[in-house]
Amino acid sequence: MAAIHYHIGDATVPIGEGKKLIVHICNDIGRWGKGFVIALSHRWPQPEKEFKDWYAQRDQNDFALGAVQYVQVAPDLWVANMIGQHLIWDTEDGPPIRYQAVEKCLQNVAAKARELNATIHMPRIGCGLAGGSWDRIEPLIQRTLINAGLDAHVYDLP
Repeated sequence: MAAIHYHIGDATVPIGEGKKLIVHICNDIGRWGKGFVIALSHRWPQPEKEFKDWYAQRDQNDFALGAVQYVQVAPDLWVANMIGQHLIWDTEDGPPIRYQAVEKCLQNVAAKARELNATIHMPRIGCGLAGGSWDRIEPLIQRTLINAGLDAHVYDLP
């Protein structure tokens, strides 16, 4: 039975064998430079470069809330740049997190994980700079990934 598995560790060093997808939340204004993306950029340059290119060419592609970009960083490892955050600051509408966009992204991730036969790994997405609540994110993971028969591995740093 599929479940959310919690680990103490670094989401950029996912555990287990086989193909893996590391998923994280990005903003919709092309900014990269704080939070989990720092750890990604220290390990691989491609996710940042491809995210910035995706943003720069947004008039000709699908860059928008709810979209996902997959960047292969090793033969059996991909990073999923998920656009689930509007702006990078609080507004009168609340924090930058956009739960509906996160859910759409995770639906896309579920399909990609099946296609690749990959496991899914993440920090507590949306709960850092995006200002989201794990009490709202966890049910989205349950609906989109777990109910689809996919395990999700969530990492908390020691």
